[in-house]
Amino acid sequence: MTEINVIIPAYNEAESIGKVIKEIPSSVSEIIVVNNNSTDETVANAIKAGATVLTETRKGYGYACLKGMDYIAKKASKPDIIVFIDGDYSDYPEELTKIVEPILKNNFDFVVGARTRKLREKGSMTPQQVFGNKLATVLMKIFFRANFTDLGPFRAIKYNTLLALDMQDKTYGWTVEMQLKILKKKLKYIEVPVRYKKRIGVSKVSGTVKGTIFAGIKILGWIFKYSFK
Repeated sequence: MTEINVIIPAYNEAESIGKVIKEIPSSVSEIIVVNNNSTDETVANAIKAGATVLTETRKGYGYACLKGMDYIAKKASKPDIIVFIDGDYSDYPEELTKIVEPILKNNFDFVVGARTRKLREKGSMTPQQVFGNKLATVLMKIFFRANFTDLGPFRAIKYNTLLALDMQDKTYGWTVEMQLKILKKKLKYIEVPVRYKKRIGVSKVSGTVKGTIFAGIKILGWIFKYSFK
C-alpha cells in the first residue's frame, strides 16, 4: 500500500488549519504541520484536528518545509509520496486524491496543482501573484522548454525524488527551486488543474509589499541561476 505524508507549513493559521486537516483524505498516513513561529492558536488547533505538529523558529516557507522533511527522514517507515499544501484553506484538500493520481497510475515523479483561471475564485490570487506566476513560467518555458503554468503550493512528489533534489531554499524560492530542479534532472512531471478560493486571513507573502518584492527577487534569482548553470 502506498504511504502518503502531507507537510503543511503554517504561520498564524489558527482559523483555517483545522479545516485543512479535516478535509485531507483518509488515504494519507500522517499529516505534519510545521508551526513557523505562530503567535495564535495554530498549534493547539492543529493538534486538536489530529496532526503531528513540529516547530521551526526560523521564519521562512522553505525552513518549514525542510523541518518537515527532516522529521520524515528520521522515521522508521518512509513514505512513498510527499504532498505539500498551504494551511490557509485556499486549496481544496480533498483534491489531494487528484494530485497524487498521476504518480500512482502513470509513474510521474512530480505533480503541481495548477490554479487555472477558470477554476479559481475571483480575487483568490492578487494581481502580483498572477503576474509573478506568468513571468516565472514564461521564463521557464524560454530557458527550459517547460510546460509549467503555475508555481502552485499544492503539489505531490515521490519521496525519493524529493531527496534527490537536495532542496536548499529557506524562504520564498522553495516552489520554483523544486520545479527548476525537476526540469534540470529531466524528471517526469505534469500539472493537474485544481480549484482555488480566497484564503482565510492575510497572505504573509503576496499580502505585503515586502513579501511580494522578496518573493519576486527570489523566484527570478533561482530561474537565472539555473538558466546559466
